[in-house]
Parts: sequence; C-alpha cells; structure tokens
Amino acid sequence: MLRSSFAARLFCIALALAALVAACSQTKDAPVDSSKATIRLTSSAFADGAPIPAKYTCDGENISPPLAWTNVPKAGKSLALIGDDPDAPLGTWVHWVVYNIPPTLTEFAERIPATETISNGAIQGTTSFKRVGYGGPCPPAGKPHHYFFKLYALDTELTLKPGATKDELLKAMAGHILAEGQLVGTYQK
Repeated sequence: MLRSSFAARLFCIALALAALVAACSQTKDAPVDSSKATIRLTSSAFADGAPIPAKYTCDGENISPPLAWTNVPKAGKSLALIGDDPDAPLGTWVHWVVYNIPPTLTEFAERIPATETISNGAIQGTTSFKRVGYGGPCPPAGKPHHYFFKLYALDTELTLKPGATKDELLKAMAGHILAEGQLVGTYQK
C-alpha cells in the first residue's frame, strides 16, 4: 500500500511538472513552431544579439534599420513583420507592425517612411507610440533592452486595414503562418 501511494504521488508530481513546463513554454505572441520553415532575418546595421546603432533609436535619427531575409516558402502569399521590446517596464512595447509585405520582397532599406502604405504595397500598423510606422528603441536608463524583429510568411493576404495593432495582426495571422524568423538587437541608455 505504501509503495502504490508513493508511486501515485510521483505520478501526480510528474504530471504537474509537465503541465508547468508546457504552460511556461507558451508565449503571448504567435508561438514558434519548430515544424515550420525558418526564415533567415538579418540586418547590415547590427548582428543578431548585438547592440542596435543609436541612429535607429530615439537618441539618433529614429529611422527604421535595414532588414533582409531569405528562405521564404514559395507558397507564401504575404509576409508580416513585428518589432517589439518585451523588456519595457509597462509590458511589451510595440515598435513596428507591417503586413501584406509582398512575398517576393527580400529586404527593407533603412528609413521606411511612416505612412500607412509603403511604396511596395505593404501596410503599416499602429505601434505603442500610438502612430503608424517605425518607432525606434527609447528605453529608460538602466539595463539593456532586447528588441525582437519577427518576420512571418503567411499562406494568405490579410484583410486588415492600415493602422492595425500587433494584437489584431496576431489574431489575423493565426493558422496562416508557414514560416518565421527573428532577429534580436539590444539597446541601453
């Protein structure tokens, strides 16, 4: 009787730990699915994990950095880009939202204009700055913040109007992600 009680307790502990691990591994954003293809997202301005030059922040020109990508699936109908800072004191701060990027496009030059529609046909959404277009890193003094640029290949073009929020974009993308990639930069004052 003592052995079966002990085994039952161990089984319950193992189940609880498995549930905890599963819950902790989920994120608020679109989850990374290892079965999906990986897009390679890079910038000529900074390497993955390296500091973002001040030029692309509120301490500089506050212009969007150059981004380039490869390995987009041929079945992709559009791309979407989200730039955000999960280290912000008030919760994740959204710096850039772009969607319906043509799947044939392989890069953004620096200085994308802060307009609802970009010349290549892509649409920009609203950031946490409450405006359309890129808003550069502008953290409070202290520890470095991490800025995630996430690119998604989708199996559809989205019907979102210009100015959609990150949450609206994530909801519209659900079930349509073919591949994804990310680039992380840091910045601190």
